[in-house]
Amino acid sequence: MTNVSRAARQLLRDLQWAGLTHLPRVTVPESARGQENSAEAVSDTETASPGERPVAAGPARSAPSRGTARGTGSRPAEKPVSSPAVRTASVSNTVQNDDPLPVRQEKLAAVAACVAECDRCPHLAQTRTQTVFGVGNPQARILFIGEAPGADEDRTGEPFVGKAGQLLTKIIEACGWKREELYLCNILRCRPPENRTPTEVEAQNCREYLDAQIAIVDPEYIVCWGSCAAQNLLSTKEPIGKMRQRLFQHGRARVLCTYHPSYLLRNPAAKKPVWDDMKFLLAEMGLQPPAH
Repeated sequence: MTNVSRAARQLLRDLQWAGLTHLPRVTVPESARGQENSAEAVSDTETASPGERPVAAGPARSAPSRGTARGTGSRPAEKPVSSPAVRTASVSNTVQNDDPLPVRQEKLAAVAACVAECDRCPHLAQTRTQTVFGVGNPQARILFIGEAPGADEDRTGEPFVGKAGQLLTKIIEACGWKREELYLCNILRCRPPENRTPTEVEAQNCREYLDAQIAIVDPEYIVCWGSCAAQNLLSTKEPIGKMRQRLFQHGRARVLCTYHPSYLLRNPAAKKPVWDDMKFLLAEMGLQPPAH
């Protein structure tokens, strides 16, 4: 084993004992490419000392039983993460609640760079125009979560810019806010074909990036737009209609769930319930909607 490999392995052990389970992505100079390749050869198949277990540079997930076969009712098997994504672990463990704006911007940019290289869902990576990470205030008090990018979002690289996004902007303004004051993102960062609902495995593959965004922004409130966002964030199967007018807890953030703007375009009568939900949130925040 090379000195670089030994040093890398020791570093992983030291980080594990310190409680760190994910590694931030770093840019390696060209002169060190050969050494990087040696360091990457360190894997969890190497022999560790008793009581020690190598740290996995990827999302923490329970490993499925090796004897489990597909089609037995178990969770669908996930595609192994490719080499670029292995090196793009969440930075959420390095986040401090009092991080200044430039630091949060830098951390979000680092995660966005990881997302741009991600091919954990090869079928989505092959059909996307670009990834759609998130936009807004890195110190936002409120964070919005939608479902997945559509055609307009895939083209522009920004969430909530199509017809549903334009309606969302009107809702934001009706509450007395501006889009740039909030932070907007989705469960997925790639457009699913034909705008279908994200699969469970796709959402799991993207969850690390969502968790990092939430950790960096550290909002007081989260609004889940639609059942996909609500059920994935809160790990529930409860229908969105029964989750309305309630506040859930996710970390330190209080979570409101309501209908997705695209649903309002198909069902205009649902606009009133959504407005009731937003007034409910405003009251919780000690605010009043502006007079119109």
